[in-house]
Amino acid sequence: MNQISKQQQLPEIKEVPSRFRNTIGKFTIKRSAACISCGLCAELCPYGVHLRYENYSKPMRPVEHKCIGFECRQNEYYCIDRCPQKALTLRLNPVLETLGDFRWPAEMLLAHWEMAETGHLPVVDLEYNLGNSGGGFDKIRFKLPDSEKYLDVSDEAMDLSLDLNKRRDGRPERRLSLPCYSGGMSYGSMALTALTGRARAAQKLNTLTCTGEGGYPEEFIPYADYVITQVATGLFGVREQTIQYAPVIEFKYAQGAKPGLGGHLLGDKVTPEVAAMRETVVGSSLFSPFPFHSVYSVEDHKKHVDWVKAVNPRGLVSVKVSTPTDVDMVAVGSYYAGAHIIHIDGSYGGTGAAPDIAKKNIAMPIEYAIPKVHQFLKEEGIREEVCFIASGGIRNAMDVAKAIALGADGVVIGTAELVALECVRCGNCESGRGCARGIATTDHELGRMISESYAEQRIVNMYMAWRKQWCEILRQFGMQSIRELVGRSDLLVHLDYLDETQRAQYQPVPRHRMII
Repeated sequence: MNQISKQQQLPEIKEVPSRFRNTIGKFTIKRSAACISCGLCAELCPYGVHLRYENYSKPMRPVEHKCIGFECRQNEYYCIDRCPQKALTLRLNPVLETLGDFRWPAEMLLAHWEMAETGHLPVVDLEYNLGNSGGGFDKIRFKLPDSEKYLDVSDEAMDLSLDLNKRRDGRPERRLSLPCYSGGMSYGSMALTALTGRARAAQKLNTLTCTGEGGYPEEFIPYADYVITQVATGLFGVREQTIQYAPVIEFKYAQGAKPGLGGHLLGDKVTPEVAAMRETVVGSSLFSPFPFHSVYSVEDHKKHVDWVKAVNPRGLVSVKVSTPTDVDMVAVGSYYAGAHIIHIDGSYGGTGAAPDIAKKNIAMPIEYAIPKVHQFLKEEGIREEVCFIASGGIRNAMDVAKAIALGADGVVIGTAELVALECVRCGNCESGRGCARGIATTDHELGRMISESYAEQRIVNMYMAWRKQWCEILRQFGMQSIRELVGRSDLLVHLDYLDETQRAQYQPVPRHRMII
């Protein structure tokens, strides 16, 4: 049997500063005209907030996103107090009131930018595990761990791998080094440099990324062993050659953000290059059908799976579906049709191409769907023979761990990778030139704002920071492998089912709200 796995070798973390001159931090530091440019603040600050270059005597603008804020007052190097001219003022950044949304609040965005820059968990006091949605994963918590169960082992000794083929059918037993891989983002919805950077990051992390429903750019070929080819209802860019490139072929039957609808790509994004890849008309909006018009039963679906297996004898087959009420039956049907990976996509997921009216109004929330499918697969006696993947609004390392504890083997990540590239969640993804950060665009000028190497290392850094969190969660519950966490819903609590006293134990610590 062909075993494809690699010795767990962690990629190198390299600091990748922001692309933008003026970064956004939780705090702002203002320097008044009273400053005499003595340079004391630059000498004192261990975080690199205050810069001073040789042969340049004037003070530079503070690097505000590195400032730890009011908690620094207890330190002898607190610049506000130590400034001889009292020229420095510290306060909360008012921009945070306008940044982000309920699911991705400002502090979560800032924390992911810092993780992507440094490869480490934030030094600044930021809430990056919970949003303000009032539901979903924000209402689910891990139980308070028993300190006696704490497992004192190093991060390197932790097994966070994910096996994609459990069927033992003679096809490659692909093992990823992380319990997650990158979701489908098409050539057309995203800048090509960002997409290629994701493929390079997947190679470095020994995981996977996905083409989405947009074809297979030739820039992906050097990283073909790490790129999933997606076959969706529009069949855009699908060719036998690209199917043969892929270690995994993903059939996309539906997307959680818009089940009952096929893919959307509005005309602004259909450039000559995108139109050539998709064999369509420049500037014409593209709407994929729903469903596959060749698939109206499990038997038809099995013919699809058999076709792909014949075209690519070494490829694994993934089936991506949304989360209707009978998603458990759909999952079992996909298994018996021959799929190796069952991928369910919940309603919180983002989409970089569809108009707002099509998003987030139909599918079942992913935290309900995961245990429903997990339990049904167990009752059918096939849970250990299929890789069960979840996606749809999984934002951070803690969400990943919660999804696995509910019953998934691993997860697919989309939006968080874009946030690592400094997405501000402005919601203009479907517009050709609407992305101010040059990520969700097909415009050549905007696309040049990102380099492949920048995208690669920022994504690697974010996942390496997440890995530290996963290792600590496992240690707290006396585990050494992420597989031990699968289906351990007994380790979770939901705030709605706790009394007021119990709920208080799981509330995040209040943040400082002071102005100096």
